[in-house]
Amino acid sequence: MFKTIEWKNNSVVMIDQRLLPTQEVYRKYTDFLDVAEAIREMVVRGAPAIGVAAAMGIALGVLNIKLKERKGFIKEFEHICKVIGATRPTAVNLFWAIERMKRVVKENSKLSAEELKQRLVHEAKEIHKEDIEINKKMGRHGSRLIKNRATVLTHCNAGALATAGYGTALGVIRAAVEQGKKIKVFADETRPFLQGSRLTAWELMKDGIDTTLITDNMAGYMMKKGLIDVVVVGADRIAANGDVANKIGTYSVAVLAKEHKIPFYVAAPISTIDLNIKNGDKIPIEERDIKEVTHIKEIPIASPGIKVRNPAFDVTPNKLVTAIITERGIVRKPFEKSLKRVVKMGKVL
Repeated sequence: MFKTIEWKNNSVVMIDQRLLPTQEVYRKYTDFLDVAEAIREMVVRGAPAIGVAAAMGIALGVLNIKLKERKGFIKEFEHICKVIGATRPTAVNLFWAIERMKRVVKENSKLSAEELKQRLVHEAKEIHKEDIEINKKMGRHGSRLIKNRATVLTHCNAGALATAGYGTALGVIRAAVEQGKKIKVFADETRPFLQGSRLTAWELMKDGIDTTLITDNMAGYMMKKGLIDVVVVGADRIAANGDVANKIGTYSVAVLAKEHKIPFYVAAPISTIDLNIKNGDKIPIEERDIKEVTHIKEIPIASPGIKVRNPAFDVTPNKLVTAIITERGIVRKPFEKSLKRVVKMGKVL
């Protein structure tokens, strides 16, 4: 099995997702600035994986701090956090991981700089380990929603590549298959970065799961033909009211699912739920390089000089979401009440 990201001999090793599926290349990073660039340039992507990478990038950065005096150490630590935090604005897991690392420093005021370094490395490793377990729990909960012989549509990549391992949306599919259910998958290609065709299809084929690749604009046709039973996607941020930010195109899939009376499920860890954001209108949407639209692997596919928009995410309103699958259970409407309960009390209504 491939590894999305790992801590190895005081370095961070990540599979370069930009090169998949044709090349399986692992990059080794020893400088936090390079980890920040890897997050920004989508060597690593997917909200949970970005969170893990952020924590490991911070751990890498503090290991290289030369200052022994705590005040100077904290100043350098804050700078590292700021750099990492400026990489991707939409995925809340990035900021969740940074705050968790900051909490370690705050709660260990008596530790020396050297002791803090080791404590932060340990925390980054724990975040990585916990993410895999969280995904497996999520998969077990979500698999209850997938019937035997169901065909699942998924959009973008919410698999092992988007996490520390196992996956969110694909974790639900994997768990159903592990239970002996015969599952088929339709994977949207997910323009413009093609995470569905390059990553999701690659992952599912490695697992031997029956997978059919379709272009994004084929989803409605497949639903109308009765070929899709359920939709499962991931999320980069979920607002307090249950509005969901996910890869661009998710909203269109949700609208189509509603029209065809197909359940639309979102699989995401608790760390993706942002109770500080009232609704989806408040979620920052990242705009990426227009070349992702006008080119495919440096090959131009559009007229030079054409105006381009490239929002990387869209927001699906809560009314289109059937339920949200978390590691603590399946969260249902009314989301304003149930999300707050599951985050703050650890209970599902």
